[in-house]
Amino acid sequence: MEPDCDLMPHRDEERSFRSVFSSALLGRGCHVEWLDDRCSPLPVGHWSDVADAADRAVLEHCVGPTLDLGCGPGRMAEHLASRGQRVLAVDVVPEAAALAAMRGLPTWVGDVFEPLPEEGTWGTALLADGNIGIGGDPARLLRRARDLVAPGGRVVVDLAAPGSGIRHRWARIRTVHHTSRPFRWAEVAADAVEPLARAAGLARIERHEHRGRWFAVLEASR
Repeated sequence: MEPDCDLMPHRDEERSFRSVFSSALLGRGCHVEWLDDRCSPLPVGHWSDVADAADRAVLEHCVGPTLDLGCGPGRMAEHLASRGQRVLAVDVVPEAAALAAMRGLPTWVGDVFEPLPEEGTWGTALLADGNIGIGGDPARLLRRARDLVAPGGRVVVDLAAPGSGIRHRWARIRTVHHTSRPFRWAEVAADAVEPLARAAGLARIERHEHRGRWFAVLEASR
């Protein structure tokens, strides 16, 4: 059952996404509220845990040095590092990067669309946990990810289940005390990613499903 957004009290003026998400990372209950009047819990507890079997099924497709874009508390990057891969955990929220650093991970605080270390040399760019939605423009984000990896590198991306197409949405996140300003987000279904990937120069597309979790491996042209 989805939570009732009306049960969450409206508080003071809207704050930045970074500020409210930082509160969520400290353990305060948080929801994402879509501006079509639906809301759902933000699974910060899961993101703060260790990689589970479904996560590992995705991570098996990350090869070579890997950028974890929107790393959150770092569970995905931590698993990659544990098997000997070089990884850089990237997040725009300093508190998220700090939690990833506490796992012993190298981190970078910044927006994915801003300059990042060693652009064009990474083996994999990882967009897990719905991070294809960053910025609300998945076509632009995939082009950016393509520029970050080396020729023949890959983008590994979590997707929605087939059938829902591409959805451009506005959302905000809410805790008991604070509400973020609205921000753009997007969702891409597994059967809708191919034209976006090809337009971004990601020529080879493999779709996968693991116990209801859909993701794709998109390889860059050489």
